[in-house]
Amino acid sequence: MKRRRSRRRSTVVESIASAQRDIDALYGLEPVFEPGREPSHELGAASAFHSIQCPYCGERLDTPVEIGTGANTYIEDCQICCQPIELEVQVDSQGAFVGLSVRRC
Repeated sequence: MKRRRSRRRSTVVESIASAQRDIDALYGLEPVFEPGREPSHELGAASAFHSIQCPYCGERLDTPVEIGTGANTYIEDCQICCQPIELEVQVDSQGAFVGLSVRRC
Protein backbone atom coordinates (compact mmCIF):
# COMPACT_ATOMS: atom_id res chain seq x y z
CA MET A 1 0.00 0.00 0.00
CA LYS A 2 2.81 2.44 0.81
CA ARG A 3 4.44 1.80 -2.52
CA ARG A 4 1.28 2.75 -4.41
CA ARG A 5 0.88 5.97 -2.47
CA SER A 6 4.52 6.93 -3.12
CA ARG A 7 4.23 6.21 -6.84
CA ARG A 8 0.97 8.15 -7.06
CA ARG A 9 2.53 11.12 -5.29
CA SER A 10 5.55 11.23 -7.65
CA THR A 11 3.16 11.10 -10.63
CA VAL A 12 1.20 14.05 -9.22
CA VAL A 13 4.40 16.02 -8.60
CA GLU A 14 5.59 15.32 -12.15
CA SER A 15 2.18 16.39 -13.53
CA ILE A 16 2.31 19.68 -11.61
CA ALA A 17 5.87 20.40 -12.80
CA SER A 18 4.86 19.64 -16.37
CA ALA A 19 1.81 21.91 -16.13
CA GLN A 20 3.96 24.73 -14.72
CA ARG A 21 6.42 24.42 -17.62
CA ASP A 22 3.52 24.45 -20.11
CA ILE A 23 2.06 27.61 -18.55
CA ASP A 24 5.48 29.30 -18.54
CA ALA A 25 5.96 28.43 -22.23
CA LEU A 26 2.43 29.58 -23.14
CA TYR A 27 2.86 33.01 -21.54
CA GLY A 28 6.58 33.42 -22.25
CA LEU A 29 7.51 33.42 -18.56
CA GLU A 30 10.98 32.80 -17.19
CA PRO A 31 11.75 30.43 -14.31
CA VAL A 32 11.40 31.78 -10.76
CA PHE A 33 14.69 32.50 -9.02
CA GLU A 34 14.77 32.23 -5.26
CA PRO A 35 17.55 33.76 -3.11
CA GLY A 36 19.79 31.16 -1.52
CA ARG A 37 18.76 28.47 -3.97
CA GLU A 38 21.20 27.12 -6.52
CA PRO A 39 20.33 27.89 -10.13
CA SER A 40 18.55 24.93 -11.66
CA HIS A 41 19.28 23.15 -14.90
CA GLU A 42 16.49 25.25 -16.46
CA LEU A 43 18.85 28.22 -16.44
CA GLY A 44 21.33 26.40 -18.60
CA ALA A 45 24.96 25.59 -17.99
CA ALA A 46 26.18 29.02 -19.07
CA SER A 47 24.08 31.10 -16.66
CA ALA A 48 25.08 32.61 -13.36
CA PHE A 49 23.86 35.21 -10.90
CA HIS A 50 25.81 38.47 -10.72
CA SER A 51 25.49 41.28 -8.24
CA ILE A 52 24.88 44.67 -9.84
CA GLN A 53 24.13 48.17 -8.57
CA CYS A 54 21.13 50.00 -10.00
CA PRO A 55 22.30 53.18 -11.78
CA TYR A 56 19.10 54.94 -10.68
CA CYS A 57 18.48 54.11 -7.00
CA GLY A 58 21.91 52.68 -6.10
CA GLU A 59 20.52 49.46 -4.58
CA ARG A 60 22.48 46.24 -5.05
CA LEU A 61 20.64 43.28 -6.53
CA ASP A 62 21.45 39.85 -7.92
CA THR A 63 20.40 39.14 -11.48
CA PRO A 64 20.75 36.03 -13.65
CA VAL A 65 23.11 36.58 -16.59
CA GLU A 66 23.12 34.32 -19.66
CA ILE A 67 26.64 34.03 -21.05
CA GLY A 68 26.09 30.96 -23.22
CA THR A 69 24.90 33.09 -26.14
CA GLY A 70 28.08 35.17 -26.27
CA ALA A 71 28.28 38.93 -25.92
CA ASN A 72 24.87 40.55 -25.82
CA THR A 73 22.93 43.50 -24.49
CA TYR A 74 19.50 43.40 -22.88
CA ILE A 75 17.26 45.49 -20.65
CA GLU A 76 15.98 44.44 -17.24
CA ASP A 77 13.95 46.46 -14.75
CA CYS A 78 15.39 47.20 -11.32
CA GLN A 79 13.72 45.02 -8.71
CA ILE A 80 13.60 47.98 -6.31
CA CYS A 81 12.73 51.15 -8.27
CA CYS A 82 11.44 49.52 -11.51
CA GLN A 83 13.61 51.70 -13.76
CA PRO A 84 15.02 50.05 -16.94
CA ILE A 85 18.67 48.99 -16.70
CA GLU A 86 20.76 48.14 -19.77
CA LEU A 87 23.07 45.19 -19.13
CA GLU A 88 25.90 44.43 -21.54
CA VAL A 89 27.50 40.99 -21.21
CA GLN A 90 31.13 40.85 -22.33
CA VAL A 91 32.86 37.57 -23.21
CA ASP A 92 36.30 36.75 -24.58
CA SER A 93 37.05 34.92 -27.86
CA GLN A 94 36.63 31.53 -26.14
CA GLY A 95 33.21 32.52 -24.79
CA ALA A 96 34.37 32.94 -21.18
CA PHE A 97 32.67 35.68 -19.15
CA VAL A 98 34.80 38.84 -18.95
CA GLY A 99 32.49 41.46 -17.49
CA LEU A 100 29.08 43.04 -17.16
CA SER A 101 28.38 46.70 -17.87
CA VAL A 102 25.36 48.34 -16.27
CA ARG A 103 23.96 51.70 -17.38
CA ARG A 104 20.80 53.76 -17.60
CA CYS A 105 18.60 53.37 -20.69
